[in-house]
Amino acid sequence: MTLTLINALFDLLSLLIILRAFLSFVRLSPYHPIIRFINQMTDPILEPLRRVVPPLGMIDITPVVALILLQVLQQVLVTILTSL
Repeated sequence: MTLTLINALFDLLSLLIILRAFLSFVRLSPYHPIIRFINQMTDPILEPLRRVVPPLGMIDITPVVALILLQVLQQVLVTILTSL
């Protein structure tokens, strides 16, 4: 049960980061409720990384770094919980 919940939360967060990256190419109102929700959910992860990860020219690679870090954290948590 706990592993299923943890995997679902990490999958949801990863999906939101991917959606945010794709939606950055479309000019939508930042006040749209869905856009605000996605930004509120992903900002705590992406904003600190943006201070550390430099952009590659005009490309922000922070979502890619965030997805990799989320995968690593998810694997560590699952490994710890399955060993208990």
